Amino acid sequence: MQNRRAAREAALKSIYAVEIGKNSTQEATQHIIKFLLKNDIDGIRFAEKLLLITADHTDELDQIIGQHIDNWNVDRLAVIDKLLLRMAITELLYFDDIPAKVTINEAIELAKDYSTRKSGNFVNGILDAVLSSLKKENRIKKKGRGLIEASNR
Repeated sequence: MQNRRAAREAALKSIYAVEIGKNSTQEATQHIIKFLLKNDIDGIRFAEKLLLITADHTDELDQIIGQHIDNWNVDRLAVIDKLLLRMAITELLYFDDIPAKVTINEAIELAKDYSTRKSGNFVNGILDAVLSSLKKENRIKKKGRGLIEASNR
């Protein structure tokens, strides 16, 4: 994979096209992911998998987000923030080869690039809380080199 950041950006743009533009996941894959990532086959696979799993689990992801935003409704979040949170939680839950810290750092950087001035801090706070909660529920399953974290967290 040439650049996983580029793949995440392509996935975010595709998720946005599906959510806001009401495009199908197939259209988003063809016109955004494959167009942006061109010959990066691994990047295309990663971005497409991220798009499809995120799209398939929207209700579950929004429920998780909703548990961590006090006195607020998921539908009222800034659109990019909501989509980034969904995408990052998808990585936390369904991509066992990506360290949680990498997922969170990437989401923060994308929030800084694509959303509001305060979005990086907001996304960081929500994802830290979500990660803590998912660990307590024993829902985080990471494997491979460098993915095992201290059990005292």
